[in-house]
Formats: sequence, structure tokens, C-alpha cells
Amino acid sequence: MKMPSLTLRQWVGYTGFVLVFILVAAVAVWRGDILKAGLDPQVPFQTYDPPPAPNYEQAASWALDDARAPGAGSAHIFFVHSTTYEGGRDWNGPIDHRDSATELRRSVLPNYAGPFARAGDVSAPYYRQANLYTRLTMREDAREARAFAYKDIDAAFTHWLQAHPTGPIILAGVEQGADLVDHLLHDRVAIDPLLKQRLVAAYLMEGLVPAERARNIPLCERPDQVGCVLAWKSVQEGDDAEAKRLLRRALVWNERGALDGADGAPTACVNPVTGSVDQPVSAMRDSRGATNATNLEWGARPAFQSRIVAAECRAGILWRSPLNSESFRPKGSWADRRKAPSFNLFYADIEADALNRIEAWEKIDGV
Repeated sequence: MKMPSLTLRQWVGYTGFVLVFILVAAVAVWRGDILKAGLDPQVPFQTYDPPPAPNYEQAASWALDDARAPGAGSAHIFFVHSTTYEGGRDWNGPIDHRDSATELRRSVLPNYAGPFARAGDVSAPYYRQANLYTRLTMREDAREARAFAYKDIDAAFTHWLQAHPTGPIILAGVEQGADLVDHLLHDRVAIDPLLKQRLVAAYLMEGLVPAERARNIPLCERPDQVGCVLAWKSVQEGDDAEAKRLLRRALVWNERGALDGADGAPTACVNPVTGSVDQPVSAMRDSRGATNATNLEWGARPAFQSRIVAAECRAGILWRSPLNSESFRPKGSWADRRKAPSFNLFYADIEADALNRIEAWEKIDGV
């Protein structure tokens, strides 16, 4: 039986359908690569003209400037925020970028600086942060952009120390901020006996840090230990592919202040629930409280959901149990899902840990 021949219109229609199908399939397969490429500034970092440097003498250069919650304690907290600038134009975002600053105030500060509000006054500098693309590639340009961001944090830290010459200090950072605080610890604190004496603890939240970096400032072994570091990068139990990707792309600071591949070096993990590298496992019943504090005003304590997350430090990763609550599901755009989560599963644990270590520091110092 002879098949009817197709008309020109039918040929055009079928061809168009096939082309659309191929295009949709290609976008589905390479969507991440396409979106990532859109964040690439497309200029070599060496010829790149960065935004103007912040002036930390001015209040406009601080997202939080000695912010105190009612009844806050005696510590001075220096907090470095995570990546909020996506990129597309600049390797390093300007400090007055509106969308970045909005996300910082709306989500990052309430969820990650919030746990330290009861510990004392909290300061958080704006800085020319490396864009999100630099967290998704191993390119040399991206590494240079991340190292460039440290210049601002170093300058902000110098100004902050001048304003806080005495008393207990806490250093805290999340994601990109954790990397930068790690740099501060080893370039500034570890070589200064007075600063080491003043250090209550450092919290490197959602950051991968080589275990060997703990030689000068140790990982916390006890909940009442002072002058130590808590560091962790959390991954949902069972997501081995994500853990392998993180470890494969881990970068560490070298002696020249540049970022190099970790080459499979063991990474540090201190369970924030136990506060001890020697107690890597915590059950759900141990969890003091997770929260989504997004849009909460500074100083207001969020509502907690306790006993909903189990965690275990294993092979340099903090493996945490899956969560069913709608409050703790990644939301937003493709880019949003590659930033620090807009919730904190260990908020109440971090808060309690910081207050406990301040009390221990004050006993040692005779306050």
C-alpha cells in the first residue's frame, strides 16, 4: 500500500516539531551549564576592573555594626556572610548591589548571624564578594576573584579590632564567608598571641576546611573548650554524588594567599550539635532546634523545630538526615539552590554552643 506523500506545509510542520523537541531536550540536559555560563563575566581577572573598595570607617560599609539584641552577652562577634551576588558582569560584586544586599538582610543574617545575637554585639562587613560562578568552577580567574575578596575582609577585621581592643571575640562565617574566616584565623589570629587568648571560638559554617589547618588553632574537642574551631559542611544522607563533588572541588589557601586544589586532603568536621570532634554522631533527640528565620527582624528569636535532624561527621562531611518539613526544602531559582540554604538546621545548637563557650572563657579570664 502506497503511503500518501507529505505536503510542503506538513514537512515544515514535522521538521519544526523535531527541531523544537531537540532544543527542549538539549536545554533539559545542559540547563545547568547554560545557566552557569550566564554568570561568567567573560573577562580575564587580570584585566578586570573591580568595584570601588569599601571604606570601613563609614557605617554604609557594614551590614551590621555592633548590633545588639536585648540581654546580649559580652562577646564581640565578627561575621562574614555567604555568597549573595550571582554574577554575570563582575567577578566581585559591588557592596551596594541592591538584590545582593536584600538577600543578605532578608535571609543570610537572620539565619546565620542570628545564632550569635545573644552572645554579644555582632558586626558584619559588606565586602566585594566573589560571585556565585566562582563557587561553580575551578578556573584560575575564579580563584583569583575569591582571593581578592579576602582583601576587604582583612581591612574590615583591622578596623573592627581597633574598635574592640579588649574582651572575648567570636569569628563566624558561612560558605564563602567560612573560607575567608579560615584565612583570617591563620593569617591574623594564629600568629598573634593576644588574639588567640581572646578567641572564644570560630564557626566555619557550611565550609570545607582541610583538617591539617587545625595545627595552630585546634578543632573543638569539648563543648567547654575555648580558642578552637567548629567547621562543617552538611550533605543529606545518601547524596554521595554531592559529597564527592564537594571534596573534588575543595580549594585551600596556600602560603601565598591563593587558593589551590585540596588534592584529596582530609577535611575537618565538628558536629555543631555535640560541639566536639571526638563526638561525631548526634541523634534526632539531641537536636536543640532548626529554624527558617528568613524575614525575621534582628534580635527577634525564631521559633524552633527540635529533634528533627540527626547528624554524623564521616569522611570529612557532616551527613544529616533527610527532612520532610516544607520550611527546610530548597526553594527559589537555579542560582538560589546553589547558595547557602535559606534556613539553619543547627541554629539553636550554635547559639547554645557559643553561649557555653563564652561562659567558659569568662571563667578562665576571671571575669
